[in-house]
Amino acid sequence: MRQRNVKNCDEILLSSDKYEKDIQNLKQIIKDKKYHNLCLEIGIGKGAFIAESAFKNKDNLYIGIELNKGVVALALKKIKRFEDEREISLKNLYVLDYNALELLNIFSENEVDTIYLNFSDPWPKKKHEKRRLTSNTFLDIYKKILKADGKIELKTDNRHFFEYSLVNMNNFKMTYEYTSLDLHRDIEDGKIEDNIVTEYEEKFSIKGPIYKLITKF
Repeated sequence: MRQRNVKNCDEILLSSDKYEKDIQNLKQIIKDKKYHNLCLEIGIGKGAFIAESAFKNKDNLYIGIELNKGVVALALKKIKRFEDEREISLKNLYVLDYNALELLNIFSENEVDTIYLNFSDPWPKKKHEKRRLTSNTFLDIYKKILKADGKIELKTDNRHFFEYSLVNMNNFKMTYEYTSLDLHRDIEDGKIEDNIVTEYEEKFSIKGPIYKLITKF
């Protein structure tokens, strides 16, 4: 992934009350917060999805992780604008720059209710398969941290990545609650109502279908 050079990146991170760099402190927050569901977004993009989700579901705790520190800084700026426009403060949202391979350092087993994978990098080359967020390596981790009835919600515009994810999850004997080869058509047809649109989704849905699945182990 190309690194983003963001001016005053560290200053943006450290000045935000949404940024958490201390893993032990974050674990304590998870333990202390009175929340209905613990939701994790892996790859937060510009931050619109997690901000809107936290705004609409104030009883849930949302944690977003992103490997690229510059992307986190840009997302924090977006989240701050979101708050300022609504004159609110999202107390149920935290973000950090972190490697998803190390999620077990943050979350206990059977702790997370929902994992969101929104327009993940498809890593199309075979030699990069292990980097895909639905590879065996990551599914093993998700299976540990998700609750027994926890779920994964995935959206992508990449047909190959979608099919790869379906096959890999099927190999894990996962069950599918919902699959769509054209999410926005399903919305138009009234088959699904709850869809928070990401910036990427808004931009690229006019170019082709958006695929979605909701699945459980």
